[in-house]
This record gives sequence, C-alpha cells and structure tokens, in this order.
Amino acid sequence: MNTPASTTELAAPEPVSFFSAFLYWLKLGFISFGGPAGQISMMHQELVEKRRWISEHRFLHALNYTMVLPGPEAQQLATYIGWLMHGVCGGIMAGVLFVLPSLFILAGLSWIYLAWGHVPVVEGVLYGIKPAITAVVVFAAWRIGSRALANNVLRAMAVLAFIGIFFLHIPFPWIVLLAGLLGYLGSRVAPHYFRTGGHHAASGKSYGPALIDDDTPPPPHTRFKWVRVLMYSFIGLLIWVLVMLMLAQQFGWQGTLTQMGWFFTKAALVTFGGAYAVLPYVYQGGVEQYGWLSGTQMIDGLALGETTPGPLIMVVAFVGFVGGWGKAIFGPELLPLAGAAGAAVATLFTFLPSFLFILIGGPAVEATRHDIKFTAPLTGITAAVVGVVLNLAVFFAWHVLWPHGFDGRFEWFSLVLGVAAFIALFRYKLGIVSVIGACAAVGLGYHLIML
Repeated sequence: MNTPASTTELAAPEPVSFFSAFLYWLKLGFISFGGPAGQISMMHQELVEKRRWISEHRFLHALNYTMVLPGPEAQQLATYIGWLMHGVCGGIMAGVLFVLPSLFILAGLSWIYLAWGHVPVVEGVLYGIKPAITAVVVFAAWRIGSRALANNVLRAMAVLAFIGIFFLHIPFPWIVLLAGLLGYLGSRVAPHYFRTGGHHAASGKSYGPALIDDDTPPPPHTRFKWVRVLMYSFIGLLIWVLVMLMLAQQFGWQGTLTQMGWFFTKAALVTFGGAYAVLPYVYQGGVEQYGWLSGTQMIDGLALGETTPGPLIMVVAFVGFVGGWGKAIFGPELLPLAGAAGAAVATLFTFLPSFLFILIGGPAVEATRHDIKFTAPLTGITAAVVGVVLNLAVFFAWHVLWPHGFDGRFEWFSLVLGVAAFIALFRYKLGIVSVIGACAAVGLGYHLIML
C-alpha cells in the first residue's frame, strides 16, 4: 500500500497509560452529545484521526460488531476499544465512564423537572440544542458514509435500508438480518465489493501508524478461551441474580424497583437498532403497563435524553427516576432518593448485558478480522446502518421543524439554526460541543425574546 508522504513522517504513538485512557473516557462521558451517530463520529475523530490509538480498520471492525448487538452501540464501541487497549478493566472503565456522567446529569435534570416544572430558561436551551443535534446527526451520517460506502453496491444497500425503514417501516432487526445475509452472499459471489472492513485504506484516507494498527498482534487478553466465556457469563449472571434477590427480599417481587429490574433486563435484550427501536417497548411498559410515568412525561424525558451526553437509551434513567419518585418507594419525605434509586436500577439492568456482549464476544470478533466470511456480513450491516442514521436525521428534522405536526407552525428559526450548525461542522470544522453550546445560547436568547 502506498502511504501518503504526509503520514510517512509520523511515528507510531507512545503506549497509552491506564490513567491517560481514564482521563479520555471521563472527558468523553461529559461531551458525548449527538446520539450514537454523533458519539461514534466523535470517537473516530479523536481516537483514529488525532490520537491514533486504533487504526481505521480495527475501529470499523469493532463498530460493525456493536451494530448487530442489542443495546447502545456507541457505549459498546467505547467498551470494546477500552477492552482492546487495557483488558477487562479497561473495557469496564470505558463503558462505565461513558454512562456515569449522563446518569448523574439526567438524574439532576429529572429532579429539577419534577420539583420545579417547566422553566423558561430550560425550554430555551432545549429549543436551541435540538436543531444542533439534527445537524450533528446529518454530519455524522456523512462522515460514516464517506468511510463505509466505498462502492456502488454498498451505497445501494444504504439507500435500500433508508427506503425500507422510512417508507416501508421494516423493523430494524430485519434490516440488519437482510444486510448481513446480503454481505455473506456477496462474499461468495463478488467478494471485492465487501472487503471494506478488511483494509485500512478502505476509506481512502490514512492517518499514519496507529498504536493498535491493522497488523498489530492481538494482545493475550483478546485471545478466545472457553474458560473466559464461562467465567464472564457466570459473573454476569451472578451479579444479576444477587441484585434481583436483594430487591425482591427488600421490596417483594411486585415492588417497583424489582419490577424495574426485570423490565429493563428484557428491554436490554430487545434494543436492536438503538434507542428509537426500543422506545415503543419502554413507553408501553413504563406508561401503560406499570404507570411509572405519563405519556407527556415520557416525551419530555426523551427531550432531556437527546440533550444530555451519553447514549440516548439513558432515557431509561429518566423513566426510573420518575417512577421511583411517583411511587414514593421510600415515603413522601425521600422522593429524590427514591428517584435516584429508580434511575440507578434502570441503568444497571439496561447496561449489564452490554458489558457481557463485549467481554464474551470480543475475542471471537478479533479472531475473525481477516476472514471475509465473517467481515463481509458486518460490512453489509454497516452500509445499511448509514441508511438508518439518515432516517434518524430525517426523524429529528421532522420533529424539530414541525413540532406540532404538519398542520402546526413551521419553525423557520430552527431551520436557520440547524443549517448554521451544519455549516459550522462541515465547512469550518468546529467542535461538536462548541456548536451545541453556541446553539443553546442562541436558542435561549431567541426563546426569551419571544416570550
């Protein structure tokens, strides 16, 4: 492979200490706005392009795997990279820090929401952030697509995925299954179209040698061993059983926290396609079945989830907080504590399976990096996911520009703000956090003027 002259002068990065990795994952936990598309784009920009901790090929291979798992793919990708770099402790650290700041921030906002209701300042900030997030998702779709869609076959798969989910309302798991099947068949019929996941130069760019490069031998902790599979499975199941037994003993099987643990365990195992795919299930359970919150509160929680760092599925923490508060599980004097307990239970049982998927499946994924029979289905799935991300961008734009439906008022100011945010990201290469902060300030000013 001919490496551009600008990259031949770059030396391989120095080994990254556990503490340096800790600081990065902690920072990411506080700035990971923009939903999974924005978060994945942010990690690629920082870890592949700037720091060169991991090569493009290794990054995309890990991303392909997390796309087919139930659960939040961005958090699982962070866990995978942390595990690849520093073993089990590194993976757990990266995954926890990706979620923990969001849990505390969302719990605090939920407390404000329940205690003081709608505050004009908060409404104004949300008004400005929503079009910025739409621009971030559109920008991330372009970045991911420019890397993953290396030929017309993959581009066609992305278009078909968009048509399938937007116009035909095909469930995301079926799109994943069909894309993986097409990738597998393509590896037999025309393998050259599906080698994107197996070549460092697939994106047409080279960022120089990486700490974990294409040909870096897998560390000992990434090698597949059945004893590790059994050990991690046992530990994960033991944690689940012990916490459920503690909740059942303290509150009874029908207690609010116990039922939350059981419900969010089921939710964690059906979240194929990210947060929006599981929201109807969470709505049905949290609002209609258990009565933990109202439909209006669920929508408000989604707005808070969209505008806080961390995975969007963290809306489950809002559901847990409102449910614990509303059921007054510790009495009327301890409503904030009840809310915090509900948020913690919802978060634990939602994310526990994600760690197990990475720690158990990661070694097998690393062992198949150069086998096209395994990489081609994942490459096909990544192409389809580009179409799904575009669908998410359209969904955001629709609800931001017509918040009350097509019969309501068109939000022209949101359109201007969203276009300006996209130009700032695409043309002027401004940071995502800076763009979101600026839009929040502008939205607040506009909202207060219009009151």
